[in-house]
Amino acid sequence: MHNPTKHRWMTLLIVAVVLLAGAMAHADVITDWNSTACDIAVAAKLGTAFGYRVLAMVQSAVYEAVNAITKRYPPERVPLDAAPGASVEAAVAAANRATLLQLVPSQQAAIDSASQTALSTIAESPAKTAGLAVGDKAAAAILALRADDGATAAESYRPYTTAGVYVPTVIPAIPQWPQRKPWVMTSADQFRPGPPPSLTSALWARDYNEIKALGAKHSTQRSAEQTDIARFWADIGSLIYFPVVRSVATAPGREATQNARLLAVAAQAIDDTLIAVFDAKYHYNFWRPITAIRNGDIDGNDATERDASWLPFIDTPMHPEYPCAHCIESAAVGAVLQAEIGTGPTPTLSTTSLTAPGMVRSWTQIGDFVQEVAHARIYDGVHYRNSTEVGTAMGKQIGELAAAKYLQPRK
Repeated sequence: MHNPTKHRWMTLLIVAVVLLAGAMAHADVITDWNSTACDIAVAAKLGTAFGYRVLAMVQSAVYEAVNAITKRYPPERVPLDAAPGASVEAAVAAANRATLLQLVPSQQAAIDSASQTALSTIAESPAKTAGLAVGDKAAAAILALRADDGATAAESYRPYTTAGVYVPTVIPAIPQWPQRKPWVMTSADQFRPGPPPSLTSALWARDYNEIKALGAKHSTQRSAEQTDIARFWADIGSLIYFPVVRSVATAPGREATQNARLLAVAAQAIDDTLIAVFDAKYHYNFWRPITAIRNGDIDGNDATERDASWLPFIDTPMHPEYPCAHCIESAAVGAVLQAEIGTGPTPTLSTTSLTAPGMVRSWTQIGDFVQEVAHARIYDGVHYRNSTEVGTAMGKQIGELAAAKYLQPRK
């Protein structure tokens, strides 16, 4: 016997399944383009901070474009209208292309090639045209929103010296970064920590002697595993944290808008951590281990013995020590991923490194990933333990702030 109500519900169920399957089919386009955008930014040799700034804008544009089509979440920063049935794939390609061309013009050939390859798989149709339009609109809106974020302001770092006295002549990295406009923080100093430990304290002596032993270039106390970890996290040339985020985004059962939102929130959080950490670094101007250990006789602490020829395992980054930048980035990523996963299972997280070719580091717990990064910077000989702990705490706060603002429940 025909049951109209049952037939209607079955029809709705079939439609829902088809729509869900279509949405699921889009999920890979988000992560694939993220990988491509990372490669393009790295190839441009922008440097870590500029690279993460680029990806924050790229992923924000992608999310706004996709969400305008799917309407899965409430509008965030730049509400957009999209024609019904607009192609998500076309929108993602357009948002990536338009943003990258503006921010990384030196890579135009690679950007055009990636865009043409992606768009060649989409049949010409009103859906494709509509997708391209909303992707371009999203890119233009995000670029306008961030046009005056301060990243291109002239730096005016003044070297510390006495008239006539030589000091090293390399200008430290991005001293203008604390003047940038954040994404989720209210100001660069919102999470500025208290000062580093007093040089006469037991805490300073503990950290000094630990890194002197474990972080030395030819340390006999650093294990082979610790050396591998140190070498792996010496990478400042790639955008090493995005593969960790993609480990969650590529888990089964996820959808395009969900992935676009996750990558946007993670990218904005990472960008803000770099604003926050350079604010603190240039505020406190704390000395690096190579400086401190070669001057251990002037810190007023009898427990810190000078080593006149001490060298760290890796080259010391060109900016002040306190707090740890890698630590703040990894902790922010960890907090965003924890908010996204909630009480669900954690997929295996992994990433690769330019400074450890062929090596893949993996973790089954978010906390293990965050802790490894902090330990690595001690093994590298460039950060004291207290600095890693402070940086980790700052990153957790910023990641949780980003998640609270933008990882909203589904409508």
